[in-house]
Amino acid sequence: MPKILDHWTVMPHGPLEEVDDGILTVAGEVAMPLGRFPRRMTVITLDEARTAIWSAIALAEPEMARIEALGRPSFLIVPSDAHRLDARIWKARYPELRVVTATGARAGVSKVVPVDSTETAWNDPAVRFETVPGTGGHEGALTVRRGERLTLIVNDVIGHVRHPHGLGARLMARLMGFGVSGPEVPWLIKRRIIRNPARLASQFRQWANEPALIRIIVSHGDPIEKAPAAALRTLADGLDS
Repeated sequence: MPKILDHWTVMPHGPLEEVDDGILTVAGEVAMPLGRFPRRMTVITLDEARTAIWSAIALAEPEMARIEALGRPSFLIVPSDAHRLDARIWKARYPELRVVTATGARAGVSKVVPVDSTETAWNDPAVRFETVPGTGGHEGALTVRRGERLTLIVNDVIGHVRHPHGLGARLMARLMGFGVSGPEVPWLIKRRIIRNPARLASQFRQWANEPALIRIIVSHGDPIEKAPAAALRTLADGLDS
């Protein structure tokens, strides 16, 4: 894994894109042993002119100004102990950020930044954080309601790297099973994190049964906006087999 950043370091990234009311996401790249691998940050507006930052990435100043215009960065969600790279520099830039992570990731994340909570830490009923069952407590997820629309934000339990850039990224995405041909539970995550496949499959089906679900945003790859419920059921079936 790359070394935890101590100074504001902007790696290659695209523009912030608004996918729903108050849900912005940006695709970036991180240096890995075989090249650069895609990663994604998502920004969610909360009530009281606040925002929550999911899987933080240091952005160039024009994009940071756009985030600040949305509201006060108030919560830093570190979705797993494998996604700590930019956490320290975000906390240094915004000292009042409250850090939220999954229950089993607390010890690892605390080595980088102090953790304030392992559950929903804000009073906005439209946005809910949870630790994903079956992952040994190491993965978090977020659900965001906008009217009759539900967005699910997950971390490494689903990969959807349909457009890896460069030979290294293509090799890593295929070798680790990060969803080059479609949404996939990466084999690396199955091996390292998933402790109870049946419980994770049950959670996938529970999310799939949400009639308002319109998209899934993943931390590595493209958002899943075509038949997200069907994708979850297929992934659940794969975990059961």
